[in-house]
Formats: sequence, C-alpha cells, structure tokens
Amino acid sequence: MPRKSAVPSLADENAAAGGVAAVDRALSLLNAFSASLPQPDLAELAEHTRLHKSTVLRMMASLEHAHLVRRRPDGRYTLGPGVARLHQVYASSFSLASVVMPALRQLVALTQESAALHVRQGDRRLCLHRVDSPRPVRDHTRAGDLLPLDRGAGGRILGAYGGGTEDIHARIRREQVVVLVGDRLPELAGIAAPVFGADGEFVGSITLTMPAERFDAGYQVPVKQAARALTEALGGSYPAPEQSA
Repeated sequence: MPRKSAVPSLADENAAAGGVAAVDRALSLLNAFSASLPQPDLAELAEHTRLHKSTVLRMMASLEHAHLVRRRPDGRYTLGPGVARLHQVYASSFSLASVVMPALRQLVALTQESAALHVRQGDRRLCLHRVDSPRPVRDHTRAGDLLPLDRGAGGRILGAYGGGTEDIHARIRREQVVVLVGDRLPELAGIAAPVFGADGEFVGSITLTMPAERFDAGYQVPVKQAARALTEALGGSYPAPEQSA
C-alpha cells in the first residue's frame, strides 16, 4: 500500500466535492505546465503538486497513454497532441458572449445597476457586451458604443493595464479596482475591475455604472468578485496586486 504523505498534495487541498481523488491529482499534474514551466521534469512536477515521485510517474504514464503529455528522451515532459485536439474543439465552440453575459446578468441581478465589458479599440474603448439595469433611470450606453479611454471607470482600468503611468493607474494596479463619481459625466458613477484570460493576458474591464445619486461604494465587492469569476471562466488566474514603489 502506498504510504500517505504527511503534507497534503495540492490536489487534496483543492479536491472537487464528490469528485475522484486520482482524477484531481492527474489534473493537478496538467496544471503544472505553464508558460514559465513548459517542460517540467519529474522533480519539478513532484514539487509543484506535492505528490510522491512514484505517484507522479504512474499518473504521467496514464496521461501519456491518453496523448495528453509526452515524455522526452531527456526525461522532461511536454504537453501532448491530445491537448492540441481538445484546444481545437474548445476554440471552435467557444463564444465569449456565452461566458461574459451570464457574469454581467448576475452582477445586474445583485446590484440592479448596468454592467458591461469594455475592451480597448485603438485610442478608445468599446462596450463589447452590456446588460442594462432594470431601473428606468440609468446610463444608456449600448453594446457597440465607443467611449473615451481616458475617462470613466472602464477607461481608467484599460489605461492602467495598458501601460498607463499616471498616479491613478498605479493605484488601480495596487487595488485592482477603481471607484469614480462624475469622471466621464457628472451624472454618472462607475466601478470597474480588470479581467484576465489564459496565461495572464489582460482582456478588458468589467464595469458597473449607475446614476451618481444611486452611487454605492459597497458595490466594488460584487464587481471584484465578478471580475475574478469571469477571469476563471476564461481560463485565467488573477495576478497578485502590484506593490507600491
């Protein structure tokens, strides 16, 4: 019987409720591959997953049999052609709207205010997806509208993660959220947070807008939660906040 480690593995700490432990551990091995570690060896895989090397060897043999990994002659591993096949299936069936719109609807249901995803388009920002507030008095921006990049909560996020060097940009990268009243229009308030995709690339800004008279700074909590949930749904992980200089 294999001996049980005194230190829980990464998979054991993050086990799926009602799932299968062996599958969780195999997936933790696949998750060890990254842009910074594209060809891990046995020791690196064991260190990343906190699994015994003997366990890693057995599981990697199964993953290799499924063409999800390949073992090189030097003992290092690479992702296999099975991953490329799955990626092609995913890419052909993926719709950004199918992931973004439920996140926006949930944010609107929680706050009763309007939510949108903004992305950069040249020197402006595009309202790519939007769900309107059910209230009659609201911001009337529509999906497809182009807005300023240097004003408004969504624009400030895009500027901060597009290399902006102003004090507000540095503060946003530290706090990973921006809360503004009257920045684009005196009558409007906005709260926005960054969204990231696979390998940490910046995707855009999830933005909540409301009339200034209904402004509630507490809405930054669900906005930040929505940004993190959407990042996860896009296959990304949230970066650590930027440290003060």
